[in-house]
Amino acid sequence: MDNITQETTPRSFLGNRWWQLVIGIVCMALVANLQYAWTLFVGPMNARHHWGEASIQLAFTIFILTETWLVPFEGLLVDRFGPRPVVAVGAVFAGLSWVMNSYATTLGVLYASAVIGGIGAGGVYGTCVGNALKWFPDRRGLAAGLTAAGFGAGAAITVIPIANMITRSGYQHAFFFFGILQGVSILLLALLLIRPTLRQKAVRKSKFAVSKADFTSRQMLKTPVFWVIYASFVAVAAGGLMATAQIGPIARDWGLARIPMSFFGMTLPLLTMTLSIDNIFNGLTRPLCGFISDKIGRENTMFVIFIGEGLALLGLMQFGSNPYAFMTFAALIFLFWGEIFSIFPAICADTFGSKYATANAGTLYTAKGTAALLVPIASVLAATGGWNLVFIVSAVITIAAGVSAKFVLAPMRSRWIESHNEPQGVLAVAGNGSASRLSHWPEQTGE
Repeated sequence: MDNITQETTPRSFLGNRWWQLVIGIVCMALVANLQYAWTLFVGPMNARHHWGEASIQLAFTIFILTETWLVPFEGLLVDRFGPRPVVAVGAVFAGLSWVMNSYATTLGVLYASAVIGGIGAGGVYGTCVGNALKWFPDRRGLAAGLTAAGFGAGAAITVIPIANMITRSGYQHAFFFFGILQGVSILLLALLLIRPTLRQKAVRKSKFAVSKADFTSRQMLKTPVFWVIYASFVAVAAGGLMATAQIGPIARDWGLARIPMSFFGMTLPLLTMTLSIDNIFNGLTRPLCGFISDKIGRENTMFVIFIGEGLALLGLMQFGSNPYAFMTFAALIFLFWGEIFSIFPAICADTFGSKYATANAGTLYTAKGTAALLVPIASVLAATGGWNLVFIVSAVITIAAGVSAKFVLAPMRSRWIESHNEPQGVLAVAGNGSASRLSHWPEQTGE
């Protein structure tokens, strides 16, 4: 790769891009419980109100849809006003959502809270990932992976305290206490976020396909390559979301949830232990696979990991009745699934440039919301063909996505980028209101 000179102008402590990355990671960890601790509350809520698990899980679907489908709009706000105000508002909404859950006595209030929580979580998530892509155009996979790792592993730290508080004080108290704690903490951290001052620098040469032009979200949506990436995201996200939302009901249906399991000197119910381990693996895979994809290419990594997830789903189906096998294959599902939240933002920025990275990555992130529509279908499939049918369908779709990433997406994306990196292609894009063949680099790199 070509050496690229970087600015040596004086910079503040917060202007160091690594500190900005750390702040984003912590914000992500604090908002992660809105998704990953949800399964702990389903049973207690149903036991108290008798709403039915399907009705309660609809709130989870509403949360995911709101979280993902509003991220493009939130990304536009970030690109215009910076990360600080968007994350601050997101913090207030995230905290308010769980406080509302603590008082909810009707499904209507629960669903309204899901919308508010989705807006808050999406604002924090989309902003932090987009900010990382802008601060680290040279290490997109690693930066997006480390940021997303906060969202994946953050709940691992608090899932045990939340479970204990639900048992000891009731789910309402757990909702209220952690809602206030998480909302206030994210709000304080939001005040420390800044966006990089971008200046144009020559794109470093890479053996992988990287765009030299910047495309707006509207331009991106008109390209076939975007929709191939989007379809791949939907396919792989669906299997992981089913596991995230249904791992509790599956463990209970198989009679495993309350089996005491000992690990590193701790003895906990199998479900609580499994969720803690799953969240650790879900966080670990994001920077690891992001780093690997920086080295061997996005599609090559997708090929191996997506097929691995499909095999893990089949393994859980075949051997999951054994408590140790259940914990092992559940962890592998999260290990192979979590990387999509580092690789897909990185491949989006590689393909469509850095300038509009927050809005573009947010637009792609709506694929998670589309995949969430399949979560209720899992309950329907389970009712008709048992959990085995859910696992088989998810595995087939995921393995197909891995194969298509290698043999369809990779050559398609390479040809598309090469055609637009030609001088006439770049000039045509620039003429449509995007950017030139120069890429945007942060003045304050903190290196």
